[in-house]
Amino acid sequence: MSNHARSGSRSAGIRIDWVTVALVLSLLLIGLVMVTSASISIAAREVGEPFLYLERQLVLTLLGTGLAAVVFCIRTDVLDRLAVPLLVLAAVLLVLVLIPGIGYEVKGSRRWIRLLGFNFQASELARVLVLIFIASYAARREAELRETFAGLVKPLGVLALFFLLLLLEPDFGAAVVLFVSGFAVLFVAGARLRYVLGLAAIGAVLIGFIAFGSDYRVRRFTAFLDPWADPFNSGFQLTQSLIAIGRGEWFGVGLGESVQKLFYLPEAHTDFLFAVLAEELGLAGVVLTLALFLALVWRAFHIARMASDGGLRFQAYLAAGFGFWLGLQAFINIGVNMGVLPTKGLTLPLMSYGRSSLIMTLAWIGILLRVYHEAAPVLRGAGQSRRDNAAAEGVA
Repeated sequence: MSNHARSGSRSAGIRIDWVTVALVLSLLLIGLVMVTSASISIAAREVGEPFLYLERQLVLTLLGTGLAAVVFCIRTDVLDRLAVPLLVLAAVLLVLVLIPGIGYEVKGSRRWIRLLGFNFQASELARVLVLIFIASYAARREAELRETFAGLVKPLGVLALFFLLLLLEPDFGAAVVLFVSGFAVLFVAGARLRYVLGLAAIGAVLIGFIAFGSDYRVRRFTAFLDPWADPFNSGFQLTQSLIAIGRGEWFGVGLGESVQKLFYLPEAHTDFLFAVLAEELGLAGVVLTLALFLALVWRAFHIARMASDGGLRFQAYLAAGFGFWLGLQAFINIGVNMGVLPTKGLTLPLMSYGRSSLIMTLAWIGILLRVYHEAAPVLRGAGQSRRDNAAAEGVA
């Protein structure tokens, strides 16, 4: 019986990984509190409703949770079979967003499609669909991936295509997260180390050229290196973020007492939410937040290992892909806030106010929980078989 058939045949009962659920709920709760604190002054000034962003974040959380429940009900073998059509859908979305009249431009970037009065960021869904394809390829072409150079180049060509489509928006941060996450999945799937290292070096050089091939990216990079050289223009965001983090010290200035969020720190409730958290909750809040993200990434890899041990290769690569994506995006967002990385415009997963980001991250959680649901009985059955065989040998 195939791995997919085995995973689909064990459908009695719903198995939920409550550790993952608890970690996600913890991050969502902290995010709701910090979005409220970071946005209350902006919302009161702009629309006269201090809790506007809290209400919206709650609605988005409910929508995302509902989508996660729907995704959880979809067997992973269905995603595997539809990997190619889903990849085509991702390409269509990223092309449509570039077409004037369909794509919606905000602050010079054309990343959104207007649907029913809602701006949907196409790249958020596209990244999930591309990683589903990469996981499917790694599972179906595992022997080719492990043994030949062409087996690694083919999926990297797909990743490069989507990297370029994201650059056209432009969304350099999302492009980097997608490419690195997909590359990491292929490495875990068994791509030869010498091929990986060689292509990684080439990719790093190309990304470097791309990063310095645009004036606005060069300005961002130079501002990151020395934000204090122009603290009221190119370095304004970063200097305000660093001031906020510095003011937090050990235990913060107190929840709701941030000064930098009062019209000093741009995008305080989205890209720079972490800086407000550091100011109000201090090092203690920072350590707690980092611990929760590390624990969730570890749990994703643990579920991936469970699936792999149960012979569910596609499911294992799906879970690993989520772990790489979550860890990398959180690392980049926090690094930007702390001034160790150039500004990328990426939200902090599960915490920042970001409509499409929050909804699609929760959908990813639904996939991760589905992998656990399918892997747990397979692994348990394999363990029981080993115990039965050992008992039989003992009797003999």
